[in-house]
Amino acid sequence: MKPYDHLNKGLQKLGISCSEKQLSAFMTYLAELKKWNKAYNLTALKTDEDIIIKHFLDSLLYLKALPEGALKLADAGTGAGFPGIPLKIVRPEIDLTLVESSRKKAAFLRHLIRQLKPAGTTVLEQRLENLGRESEKTFDVIVSRAAFSIKEFLGAACPYVREGGILVLNKGPKVSEEVRELDGTSYAGTVKNILTPELPLINAVRNLVVLECTYR
Repeated sequence: MKPYDHLNKGLQKLGISCSEKQLSAFMTYLAELKKWNKAYNLTALKTDEDIIIKHFLDSLLYLKALPEGALKLADAGTGAGFPGIPLKIVRPEIDLTLVESSRKKAAFLRHLIRQLKPAGTTVLEQRLENLGRESEKTFDVIVSRAAFSIKEFLGAACPYVREGGILVLNKGPKVSEEVRELDGTSYAGTVKNILTPELPLINAVRNLVVLECTYR
């Protein structure tokens, strides 16, 4: 199956309708990621099928946790742009900030933005916890696929999300253990919900942890 058809099939299973322009953006993303990956090792995934399923479609599962309408969204530790850029392609009204401390990954993101030309997209070559006062209480949503624990993510992200905003983190099978660690603690936030969407084409289940910050 061709990459275009593979992506289309996965999008249909997720109930996502994309225009030809959006599908073309995903194909450009795929081509540029594979090209840069040869020199910069941006992702361990090499095949079209793996990239489409485990990067593109996996990123789009976050849509199930996002509020409708225009959003100011940050993707913390975005790496090669996941989940932020797939979300931006499907929901162009999102104002996107990609936060990535690796110089080579940030360079790729800037290159990709020049190729795709998505309005309202910024790259910050920085660690989330070091964004500084100018970013405090700025974002409606902060998402991440990076290897944060729930506690770490709350501590790092809560200063930068506005009151009433949310954090969304993808966690593995030990998510229940991390949630229990929050019980009885006066930590920076709480678990609002845990969504368990199915990743299409491989029948895998993801754990999307939706968090609310506590403001004192």
